Amino acid sequence: MRQILYISTAAPSADIDVTAILAQSMRNNRREGVTGLLWTDERRFLQVLEGQDAAVQGVLDRIRRDPRHRAIVVLHDRTVEAREFGAWEMARRGPSDSADAFDARMTQHLAAASSTVRGTFEGLIAARRAA
Repeated sequence: MRQILYISTAAPSADIDVTAILAQSMRNNRREGVTGLLWTDERRFLQVLEGQDAAVQGVLDRIRRDPRHRAIVVLHDRTVEAREFGAWEMARRGPSDSADAFDARMTQHLAAASSTVRGTFEGLIAARRAA
């Protein structure tokens, strides 16, 4: 099982509709057996992808070709014994969500993640809270 963690930024001219992106991604990833976790504030994306090597690589290649993304940086690329995220999840703070409620939901999603993956997500969350 392969696990990739990457971060990217929306291209300045990109028209980002996270709901539409999520719907398409869920369909594609379910078909290909890729799971993970995506955190977004609609300008930055931090995502972990898990699944068979070729499927995960295919998703990452598709993201790299997507003109809405720029500055894609792979933070971790490793083999794992089992999925740390059993189902595709989208962590997105809605307009009516408090920061505390959103952070609590992220903590639940990250409970089974390795300390490296959990620390990366928690670092981005902490940076967002400090801003």
